[in-house]
Amino acid sequence: MTISIDGQRLWDTLMAMAEIGPTANGGSCRLALTPEDAAGRRLLLDWCEAIGCTWRVDRVGNLFIRREGRRGDLAPVATGSHLDTQPRGGRFDGILGVLAGLEVFRSLHDQGIVTERPLELVVWTNEEGSRFAPAMVASGTYAGEFAVDDTLNRRDADGVTLGEALEACGFAGDLPVGEPRLAGFFELHIEQGPVLEDAGEAIGVVTGVQGMRWFDVTLEGQSAHAGPTPMRLRHDALAAAARLIDRLQAHALADASGDTKVTCGCLDIEAASRNVIPGEVRLTVDLRHVVEAELDALQALFERELAAAGETFGVAVSQQRIWASPVVAFAPECIAAVEDATRALGVRFRRMMSGAGHDAVYVSRVAPTAMIFIPCRDGISHNEAEYATPEHCSLGAQVLCDAMLARADRPA
Repeated sequence: MTISIDGQRLWDTLMAMAEIGPTANGGSCRLALTPEDAAGRRLLLDWCEAIGCTWRVDRVGNLFIRREGRRGDLAPVATGSHLDTQPRGGRFDGILGVLAGLEVFRSLHDQGIVTERPLELVVWTNEEGSRFAPAMVASGTYAGEFAVDDTLNRRDADGVTLGEALEACGFAGDLPVGEPRLAGFFELHIEQGPVLEDAGEAIGVVTGVQGMRWFDVTLEGQSAHAGPTPMRLRHDALAAAARLIDRLQAHALADASGDTKVTCGCLDIEAASRNVIPGEVRLTVDLRHVVEAELDALQALFERELAAAGETFGVAVSQQRIWASPVVAFAPECIAAVEDATRALGVRFRRMMSGAGHDAVYVSRVAPTAMIFIPCRDGISHNEAEYATPEHCSLGAQVLCDAMLARADRPA
């Protein structure tokens, strides 16, 4: 069966969604469960209801939009992503995956095609984690990683709970979390990195997601005057932090495979002053690798280097691991469906691991899952400058459509 999606309609739909919560420099701001996020959801529902789809919402706000198949007793094949954005986010991160799913539904509707299995288009709540921490909390709740009540009681910076925000924006549902069970899940996304663009490849067949571990680190030395205190008698917490960062960076850069990634994204100097030796420093450490055993080794290295930095500079050190996401391997049968669809279109592609977390990470724990990447300009994402071409968006949606149909029409 050959179904051609309408690339221009998909692009027009992407641009229409971008007008809800637009930012000054061409991006979007729709934080989870704000009026803007709710308006984006309602616009999507209007589009879906116009082609005969039905919908329901689970208790943590995940939105499931259904297109019936010939066999309503069979578990559905699903696609989707998220509509919430970063505070100054782009027009494609998450949104492409949702609206490409809508385009698949529209194309099937236009051509009168009914699949054997039902199809579901899913909008996962609060994927970004910009308003309610952590990221991907609602898909994680769907997969059983977080308790429903704990998710509903998570608070934003103003003290509003996720449950209260759901009620306020009209998306507090009663569908039990974890339903419906899925026969397969495909998520289309911009790469959010430069690999595909740099290689001149149009599609990434995503085989899994690298492991990630986050740490909060504190180094406590002694504040003192920058002039009278000899260097050998100092307990400089910032110098120790700099040593740690430098050693971790050097280790990652020495990995010729490029699979080791280290990021220190936040650095806070207590009572910082130009002529005061820093007495206390807090920083964050983000460790990533595509192999779990190598990630274990990277964490062990981090712990050794932290202890060594503390000893060298005479400061007390402590660290707390606040989040860990293991390496994820997607389902071979779903990967094959994406690869077959891509190969049939005759475009350049590569198998690759995702460097970022996505809702598919958690969904893969309870359903066969794979992802599709398309290039984004300069690898930029989480930024108003985020951009993917209409041609790549259309191609990604076509691969998505073909992979979903291959899974939806297979024998029960």
